[in-house]
Amino acid sequence: MYTQICYLMRSKTDGSYLVAHLSQDSDRAERTADTGHLLIFREHFDALSYINTHGSGVADRFAVESIPGSQLEGLLKRWGFLGIGIVQDPLIPKIEFLTRK
Repeated sequence: MYTQICYLMRSKTDGSYLVAHLSQDSDRAERTADTGHLLIFREHFDALSYINTHGSGVADRFAVESIPGSQLEGLLKRWGFLGIGIVQDPLIPKIEFLTRK
């Protein structure tokens, strides 16, 4: 993943990233500054498919952003994400969650 390009969804209005809050993290996220798991897509079109399928009402408020995998750790630290959610299938959705230590 370090050498791959990662695709993220970012809000056009405030610049925040599209994240997932796991049910076990929801209480923790309310008590602390933790902001959930950053959703990562393997392809640009996967990100568009995901937002058009599951967020059609707000799809026009998001843009796809690409970053090299080498910058992912810095982004996670800077924004305080708990980990990442790699979207395997954007239509179902099937997401693999990985938590940082």
